Amino acid sequence: MHRIGYLLSDGFQVMAISTQSVFEYANLVLGEPFYHVENFSMAGGEVRSSLGMSIGTRAVSARRQIDTWIVAGVNDPLASPPSEDVLAFLRRTGPRARRIGGICTGGFVVAGAGLLSQRRATTHWAYAREMQKLFADVRVEDDRIYIVDGPVWTSAGMTAGLDMALAMVEKDHGAEVARSVAHKLVMHQRRSGGQSQHSEMLKLTPKSDRIQRALNYARENLSRPLTVDELAEKVNLSPRQFSRVFTLETGQSPARAVESLRLEAARLMVEQSRHSLDVIAKETGFRDRRHLREAFVRGFGLPPQAVRREAREAG
Repeated sequence: MHRIGYLLSDGFQVMAISTQSVFEYANLVLGEPFYHVENFSMAGGEVRSSLGMSIGTRAVSARRQIDTWIVAGVNDPLASPPSEDVLAFLRRTGPRARRIGGICTGGFVVAGAGLLSQRRATTHWAYAREMQKLFADVRVEDDRIYIVDGPVWTSAGMTAGLDMALAMVEKDHGAEVARSVAHKLVMHQRRSGGQSQHSEMLKLTPKSDRIQRALNYARENLSRPLTVDELAEKVNLSPRQFSRVFTLETGQSPARAVESLRLEAARLMVEQSRHSLDVIAKETGFRDRRHLREAFVRGFGLPPQAVRREAREAG
């Protein structure tokens, strides 16, 4: 049996405990109770979440041997820093565990205990800069879903904790079990650790259904040239009117938005498929693999081969 202990403190972000469903469904897929999950706090008793919901916990002093510690984050790690007894506990216990993970801003707690020194880590994008300022010896990467560096795991914000938990299951039991768990949880896709925290479709957020339809059409037809004339025709606007409305609603020109969608789709294919760069370039609308490489270096600071290598190492 693999024992997982969630370390909670008052104000913990309630999304953190949703990741326990990954281990629950892993047990169902495996047909045996491989994972045993318990909630802990320093003193035990009820702990209140950021939403105000109370949850019962055991005191860490009453703990059994824990294989994986997972530290829940809070909404604002700067306003609610961890107590010294929490940090002291993790300094003693973290190195003895098989692994330790920080969900969202839980990475601040893991870093505060010194367990991320000279390691790579991520956290919620909104606090990545502050994390780097506070912990200069941590190599913070603010554009990753989760990062595994030795026995220490950290995830980005909110739903990224689910991806990290699923990756733990894959590490323990293989890809087929992880895929089955994701299917049962209706997770749209299993995101690799190297994937960006940001979605271009979410960043654009147009105000009208008309522009949203144009974006949906573009995303579904990335292998096409996707000129302004073509997009405008699909939503019954003149090219000039379409460009004006599109830029007003999204803050980007149609051409720039389409390139961002192409780049996001290409990155997913680079990370999650074995297709050649020539095929990926063709499927996502880049002229050739050289054009694809230029876009990757401009957008991510890395060529596609390096992004693929990082994704495989994280997996």
